[in-house]
Amino acid sequence: MFLDFYGLREQPFGVTPDPRFLYLSPTHREALASLFYGIDAQRGFMALIAKPGMGKTNLLFQLLQQFRTKARTAFVFQTQCTSREFMRFLLLELGCEVSTDQDLVTMHELFHRCLLQEAHAGRRFVVVVDEAQNLDPTVLETIRLLSDFETPQAKLVQIVLSGQPELADKLSRPSLRQLRQRVSLLSTLAPLPPEEVARYMNHRLRAAGRQEGSPFTADAVNMISELSEGIPRNINNIGFSALSMGCAMRQKTVDVSVIQQVAADFDLSSMRSEPGATSAGNLDAETLSLASAMSGAHSLLTKTNPTPARMQRGEPLKPEEALTYIQEVVRRLKKDQFFAN
Repeated sequence: MFLDFYGLREQPFGVTPDPRFLYLSPTHREALASLFYGIDAQRGFMALIAKPGMGKTNLLFQLLQQFRTKARTAFVFQTQCTSREFMRFLLLELGCEVSTDQDLVTMHELFHRCLLQEAHAGRRFVVVVDEAQNLDPTVLETIRLLSDFETPQAKLVQIVLSGQPELADKLSRPSLRQLRQRVSLLSTLAPLPPEEVARYMNHRLRAAGRQEGSPFTADAVNMISELSEGIPRNINNIGFSALSMGCAMRQKTVDVSVIQQVAADFDLSSMRSEPGATSAGNLDAETLSLASAMSGAHSLLTKTNPTPARMQRGEPLKPEEALTYIQEVVRRLKKDQFFAN
């Protein structure tokens, strides 16, 4: 390991969502503040949508940590499920005993009782659903119905949906219009610009125990920024590999040459399967049928509607000749059984 070699106490570029390593870029800070305000103001439904690897889960953990002493919280990440399975995951997260044969109505009633207990105790109830882009529309509708639990004064549950851009696609569907209308706050996260990449890496290095300056040169950081496209997860992967390689090469300073080698190691083009020539055996029946029909149509046209002499000589057709030729092609194709169908 490179920890001792670079004066680190722990891994600076880990893949787990540890709030200690959370770097709040301007958009991360804005999203966190927006979600905190939405929950504190009891807005009901909120959403956080961003590309993969942007640090959504880490941000959500930080959000829940801020409500740890004044709210009951549930974090649900198993989202490839049915409505019944979702409610079961949610109740288990809350510590409720749920049998495998309980129906959806019974679980809704149990959840409602939990909400009322927390409301009487003066505590908020926060449900965070991560990877929400995987939720089936029917499950999203089940989640919408949870927001119907309310008193005349306030919503009993605050719900945060977090996911990739596909979540926005689903929320835009006409069938989910009611859910979209209930999302009162919508936040996103932007990739880090080059200057933020340097701050991000320095923050993580310091959090991991690095006392000296960064082992990465300025040019190396610029290359990491370009290769990673400013996405934190990509930065972490490149940073980990760069420190590992630098240690193997006994280089205390990680320069551009190390990053170039890391980039080469991440290149998948040399590992892809060879694009072999397409053969008839690899084509499906529909493709073969279409190919056969096209061949037959071509044969039919060449026999009954010879190519105009001008085209054979490579000369352009006159407008009236071109129109006549196209009309004949269409007429002949319509007579062919495959194209007629």
